[in-house]
Amino acid sequence: MLRVIVADDNPVVRAGLTALLSGRDDITVVAQAADGNEAREAAARHRPDVVLLDVRMPGLDGLAALPDLARHAPVLMLTYSRESQTVQQALRLGAVGYLVHGEFTPEELLTAVRDATRGRPHFTASAGAVVLASLRGGVGGATAMDVEEVRAENRDLGSENISQLQRDMRQSTPSNRTVYRLSPREAEIMDLIASGMTNSQIAAACFISEKTVKNHINRIFAKLHSTTRGEAAAKWLGTTPNPRGGPR
Repeated sequence: MLRVIVADDNPVVRAGLTALLSGRDDITVVAQAADGNEAREAAARHRPDVVLLDVRMPGLDGLAALPDLARHAPVLMLTYSRESQTVQQALRLGAVGYLVHGEFTPEELLTAVRDATRGRPHFTASAGAVVLASLRGGVGGATAMDVEEVRAENRDLGSENISQLQRDMRQSTPSNRTVYRLSPREAEIMDLIASGMTNSQIAAACFISEKTVKNHINRIFAKLHSTTRGEAAAKWLGTTPNPRGGPR
C-alpha cells in the first residue's frame, strides 16, 4: 500500500486528490497539509512513500519545503505553476516529476504516483517542454522529436527516463498525427490546445512567439478541417464521431 501526503493550500484540491487516490486498492492518503510546514511535519510523522506538493502556499511554500521533504520520500510537484524558472528550480531541489493541473488525466496522475516510488519521472506537456529545452541549453523550442538528440547529449539521465518523458509529453497517438498529417511541432501544439492552454501559455511552454503559435494553429485548423479550438480538440482526442476514421 502506497502511503501518500497531499500538500496544497486549496482545501477543494486536497479533498479531490484525496478522494481520487484513496479510492484505489494500492494507495492511501495518510495526511493532508495546507502549507510547507504542515507537509514537513506530516512527512516526519507518517514516513510516506510519495508526497504530492503544490508550489505556491502561504507561509512556507512548496519550493522552500521541497529539500526537506525529498529526504523523506519522492516528491511529485502537482501545481498550477508552469513557469520555466519554477519547474527548473523544483527539479534542482529534488522533485521527481512535475504535473501541471489541467494537463493530465486521473489515470495519468495515478501512474505518476506509482512510478515515483520506482524513480520514473513524469512531466506534463508544459513542464516537459521546459525540461527538454533546459537539456538542450535553452536554445530554440523543445519538441518531442528532440528526444533522440537529448538522449545522446545527456546519457547520464538513462534511456528509460528519457523515453518516459517522451511518452508523457504527448497525449496524442501516432495514428492521430498520421491521419491529420500534422508535423511533430503541430502535434505538440495541438496537444497543448487540447489540454486547455491559451496561445500565450503555449508560446511560453514551447519557447516561441505568440505569432508563431497563431501561424501553427492556422495550419492545424486547416488540416483538421476545424474553425474553433473546441472542434479541433474534439477531433484530435477522438470525441467527434468520424466514420471514415480520418479528417472530414
